[in-house]
Amino acid sequence: METRRIEDEGAREATVSALRAGEVVVVPTDTVYGLAAVPHDPEAVKRIFLAKGRPEQMHLPVLAASLAQMELLGVDVSPAVVTLAERWWPGPLTMVLGFTEGAARPLWLAGREEVAGRVPHHRFLLEVMEQTGVLLVTSANQHGAGTPPSADEIARSLGPHVSLIVDGGALDTVPSTVVNMRGREVAVEREGAIPTKDILDALTGAS
Repeated sequence: METRRIEDEGAREATVSALRAGEVVVVPTDTVYGLAAVPHDPEAVKRIFLAKGRPEQMHLPVLAASLAQMELLGVDVSPAVVTLAERWWPGPLTMVLGFTEGAARPLWLAGREEVAGRVPHHRFLLEVMEQTGVLLVTSANQHGAGTPPSADEIARSLGPHVSLIVDGGALDTVPSTVVNMRGREVAVEREGAIPTKDILDALTGAS
């Protein structure tokens, strides 16, 4: 396992190379540290589940460099989705999106009814995803446990399962807010960095 500080020369290139090679990488985000892998490599995805001890029937969320990159997954981008994306992307908002009927989607999303995704407010990660495309990224912790705020702590608990840790310093331990956009009524599934009231106010046009 290798550790690179985020400001190190070549850290971004090393991250992109490891991900393209099918490795699992710990990356800093604008909320907590995440376990990242390319979604089209089944073995890389399995290693994320193994590292976390996460049940394999629980799908992993996606991070993207932009809303346009998310749209390439064939997701349904409604006016409500655009409203929230314009307000909080990049940022700590995860939206659960359905798929547009008949739209092309990647093979790794075949048979799925929805995918959870967001655009992080984190320059390093955005630059990585501009080269790799969307990534599967889930919090860097054991399933059901809190996410350690430092790379050193994560290395001690998850080190055997990852090839590279990008050290971005101490991070906030508040996760993103998760909002399900599929139904007629928007549902906040997890309140995190963005209060539920702010989400509802944005959708109703309240100030």
